[in-house]
Amino acid sequence: MRVKNWITTVPTLAIIGSVLFLVLSVGSGLLLWGSGFAHHMVHTQLSEQQIKFPPKGSPGLDPTEFPGLQRYAGQAVDNGPKAKAYADQFIKVHLKGIAGGQTYSQVSAASLKNPNDAKLSGEVQTLFRGETLRGLLLYAWGWSVVGLIAYWSGIAALLGAIAVLFGLVLGFVTHERQSKRSTHTGTTPEATRMNVAEPVGAGV
Repeated sequence: MRVKNWITTVPTLAIIGSVLFLVLSVGSGLLLWGSGFAHHMVHTQLSEQQIKFPPKGSPGLDPTEFPGLQRYAGQAVDNGPKAKAYADQFIKVHLKGIAGGQTYSQVSAASLKNPNDAKLSGEVQTLFRGETLRGLLLYAWGWSVVGLIAYWSGIAALLGAIAVLFGLVLGFVTHERQSKRSTHTGTTPEATRMNVAEPVGAGV
């Protein structure tokens, strides 16, 4: 009964493999498309802002104060990693020097209690603009990370689809070879199944 079970199983495995190949192929295409879309969107949105790191050697990019930004000196902020670096290592550092390191919400609350304090009002505006820009840059960085994850997931799905396709082709070739062998020896699949199913010594 083993040959019968194997012959019955082959079409089932072929169907499962075909469905799996289709799912992986479509999934890979969608993931890679999504990755390209996210990358293009982040690059376009950041480039339109025309934000640039200060040039190397300028007072605005002191190596002792901004050691991690020296590699980006003079470059445009046009991708996720640069956006994160500009937000966390440049804007955030400058914001800490305003109002003694207090946050926008803290300074805003103090300004509401002292509406005539021009210094507080100015700090509120500066902190609001800085935090807003920093948040937008971090959102862009977040989307770039999502795009990167989608890219590698798409590559993994594509490799999986190729592996499944290889297995399907190998299974088909093996099945065809066994069918040809049965034809050359004059043994049909039905006869083979009968011989396997018949116990040894049954004709005695």
